[in-house]
Amino acid sequence: MAIYRIEPHSLRGGVMVPSSKSMGHRMCICAGLSADDCIVDNIALSKDIEATNRCLAGLGVSVTEIRSRHEGRTAFRYCWERRFPSDAVAVDCGESGSTLRFFIPLGALCNVPVTFTGQGKLVSRPLQPYYDIFDTQELRYRTGMNGTLPLTVDGRLKPGGYVLPGDVSSQFISGLLFALPLLDADSTLEVLPPLESASYVELTVSALEQFGIAVEKIDGLHYRIPGNQMYKAPAERVEVEGDWSQAAFWLVAGAIGSRDGLVCRGLNAESLQGDKAVLQILRRMGAIVEEGKDGFTVRPSRLHGCVIDAADCPDLVPVLSVAAAVADGATHIVNAGRLRIKECDRLAAMHSELKKIGAEITEEPDGLLIQGKPEGLAGDTTVDAWNDHRIAMSMAVAALVCKAPIMINGSESVSKSYPEFWKDYDSLKDG
Repeated sequence: MAIYRIEPHSLRGGVMVPSSKSMGHRMCICAGLSADDCIVDNIALSKDIEATNRCLAGLGVSVTEIRSRHEGRTAFRYCWERRFPSDAVAVDCGESGSTLRFFIPLGALCNVPVTFTGQGKLVSRPLQPYYDIFDTQELRYRTGMNGTLPLTVDGRLKPGGYVLPGDVSSQFISGLLFALPLLDADSTLEVLPPLESASYVELTVSALEQFGIAVEKIDGLHYRIPGNQMYKAPAERVEVEGDWSQAAFWLVAGAIGSRDGLVCRGLNAESLQGDKAVLQILRRMGAIVEEGKDGFTVRPSRLHGCVIDAADCPDLVPVLSVAAAVADGATHIVNAGRLRIKECDRLAAMHSELKKIGAEITEEPDGLLIQGKPEGLAGDTTVDAWNDHRIAMSMAVAALVCKAPIMINGSESVSKSYPEFWKDYDSLKDG
């Protein structure tokens, strides 16, 4: 594992935020399934997006990397003859939970054996909601021990009524929304409350609508999906918007670890991304956030604790726990239990690693209770990234408020979603 040493310092300047990985997955899938050739541009390439492209190729989509119009970004051309493979297929989802859950229903349209493999913690991440559907439809499937990967699906989904729990992962809902329009009759999808991460479902519906797919919302938790639909590219080239979940690291850094502020560029102020909530949360904590023509600027701020409901923005918890660690008073992060089944147990990880550098933090079953230390944290130790990109980046932000150096073990894990993170981090170092 790579170890990244960080001396006490501050940041200054501006950064072009990577494109949204969440929207990147969705745009690539919709473009890949389109009846027309389509280019998806402004992609911040990561291992997760590479996994999605491998799965598209496994379904018979031609995926070609071409030159992007944007410096440091990637573009892909997608071509599909609207025919699923006629022979057995195996696809590697890497460590991408989104890729796996988005593609299982699409694999179940092929009517040939499609095997999904993965790496790391993805192998054991829960898939029971899909298994329940397969059992109900008597669709053949085979798993590893205790329902783990590899998973082989051999059969074809049938149109009809689908029911999913809303408190496991919105990725199951999105996966069905990608596949059901391609069935030969109408379907309905009922989501049992409570629905967590609802904004991610809205991102999926938005991408589908952009590519000509109709999803009718009967009410907040009930959808009707007409069958026999066709994905249609809205233009020859579409672009992926900036990523609010990645911007969160720089926005928090601007508030707690910059000399005169940081500017985040490339963000859509009207985005449907749930992680845009970082703006509201930071402002509630007292952060000075300004929106201008150059982007969003966060000034050095004296933060204060608050209650953070993470039900719809769980990916923000690691870096917000860093902000809380140096805020005045107590911060209570609640409704974050799903973080225990991400790339790592993120609640346990942030509790462990922040405690190492002197934070006063208590781990709860579905959250964290943090008593802030505005004077800063100790440092002078080695922390671990837990093979999780968000833990590594959060600890890099924490290093800004440490009085002594820290070493981050497993710093290479940022490649999962933000391979250029350390380059950007170094470019922002003050002096």
